[in-house]
Amino acid sequence: MRPTAYQLRSKLIITYILLTVIPLSILAYFSYHQYTKMIEEQVGEYIPKTLDQANRNIDKEISELESLPELLYNSNQVLSILRKESYSYQSHLNNDRFLVNNYLSQTYFTGKSPLLGVFVWSKNGLFSSTKFSYSGLRKEPNINGKKSIIYQGQTGLRFQGKPHFFLINQQIKDLDNRRNIGMISMAVQLSLIENILMEIKDQREAEMWVMDHQGKVVYHTDHKLIGTIEDMGEYPISNGSFSTNKNGIRQLVSVSESEKMNWIIVHRITVNQLTEKAELIKRVTILTFVVIGAVTVIISMFMAWGVSRPIRNLSILMKDVEEGNFEVDLKVKSNDEMGILAQSFNSMVIKIRELIQQNNHIEIRQKQAELYALQSQINPHFMYNTLETISAAVEDEEDDIVVEMVALLGSMLRFSLSNKNRIVQFDKEVEHIENYLTIQTYRFEERLNFNIKLDINLKQHYSPKFILQPIIENCIKHGLEARIGGLAIDIHITTVPGILPETEDIMVNIQDDGDGINRETLGKIHRLLKSDPMAKRDSGFGLINVHARIVMLFGEGYGLNIESKNKEGTVIKIRLPIIDRPELVSQYDRKEDDFHE
Repeated sequence: MRPTAYQLRSKLIITYILLTVIPLSILAYFSYHQYTKMIEEQVGEYIPKTLDQANRNIDKEISELESLPELLYNSNQVLSILRKESYSYQSHLNNDRFLVNNYLSQTYFTGKSPLLGVFVWSKNGLFSSTKFSYSGLRKEPNINGKKSIIYQGQTGLRFQGKPHFFLINQQIKDLDNRRNIGMISMAVQLSLIENILMEIKDQREAEMWVMDHQGKVVYHTDHKLIGTIEDMGEYPISNGSFSTNKNGIRQLVSVSESEKMNWIIVHRITVNQLTEKAELIKRVTILTFVVIGAVTVIISMFMAWGVSRPIRNLSILMKDVEEGNFEVDLKVKSNDEMGILAQSFNSMVIKIRELIQQNNHIEIRQKQAELYALQSQINPHFMYNTLETISAAVEDEEDDIVVEMVALLGSMLRFSLSNKNRIVQFDKEVEHIENYLTIQTYRFEERLNFNIKLDINLKQHYSPKFILQPIIENCIKHGLEARIGGLAIDIHITTVPGILPETEDIMVNIQDDGDGINRETLGKIHRLLKSDPMAKRDSGFGLINVHARIVMLFGEGYGLNIESKNKEGTVIKIRLPIIDRPELVSQYDRKEDDFHE
């Protein structure tokens, strides 16, 4: 066993080292020589995607801004003011201007609004609300004009602090009268675009700007270049990345065009700036290779030892189990797969040990049950008494009684010996016990009476064979033979709610009016029924045997229950599951066959 464990340990160490050192060596070689090309390709693929996302974000923000004029329709008062053709008094105009300006302030400048100002023109003049004071707004747009975007250089509007912005102009329509009643102009800070672009600008040296198709720069990371004109001949029409040389410097340029705004976002960085860390990568790679290689050797030795040692112990214990020693315990304290394997192995050994013990115990009980069942089929004492009764009837020339008793005895013997099935039709089992009781009435005459009441059609049901005769024998033995008086036995077969939900079981009640069972004996029988029914053979062995057979067939919950009081008779209740289908008969008959193998 030891050479095998050492061989496995060596293989694991070598495997761990090879799986680490060889890939690291290849990685160290190709990472330095392929770094420049790889990083350029990655940036060339990655940046256009991020630019596309930036364009989508800008389009989304612009779309939300373009929906802001609809907030005017939330105020009927504002719409009424904008519908007015003229004012008779300046005070009325001033009052309306105050109302509209106040509404604009409360509506468009809540939270972190990107707007610098909102201007509304109607036939009666300008309404406005701004974050900062402004000047230069001289030109009044045509209220019937179309929606448009105006750059900062195209208007004389200026705000305090000189923030960069652009204007969004949009008509205000009177939906009721289907005419234009004004124009709204919103001044949007360029910081809206800057915030979106800064989310994807991961290289400080890179340049990014937004321009239209005429090359007009709307926004640039260098704010001094906002409003300048770029030469569009230097850029391709389609989106993507391309390399270019400018003044002998190789650059990587990425372009993405907006679908909504027709703006173009450009990202430009020199290749030298992308690859300036190649030497650092080389040194770091070599150092990492040396450190990881050394650590790998140490770790591989510990891991190989940790894996091989429990496997070696497991193989030794498995050999012991193979030789029949089940008193083994694999002690592994880890919670990994090896620990789970050890727990499973220990659990398996315990289960096997328990199953062997249980199988031996059940086999003994089954053999005892079989022996008693065979003894009950042809009881020599019963045969002797029956033949003696027949002999007496012959001497008395009671031919009818002789014929009937011989017929009944023949039917009982035929049922006992010819039917090899251990699960029989219930009516045959009841017929057998009825024949038995009839014979006993000839023997004991007026001292024995019996009555059988059936609430179900027994021809459609099945039961284990010979479960009633041992109980009836016990009733006659202890209720009639041991005393002078007579005995009445009532047998009642009916259905009751089943153990399982929404099912029914069969209940057989056997009641006699004998002397009953004293408390001590009844307690003893109850203990045997609840614990090990086959542990002893005493006066209650017949009852215990029947109970054991039923429990072994159908499980806990089924079997016998005994109620008795001294001098007040005894009630024995037998609970059985309903067996009314051929497949169930075959299933339980196979179980009975297993008992006798």
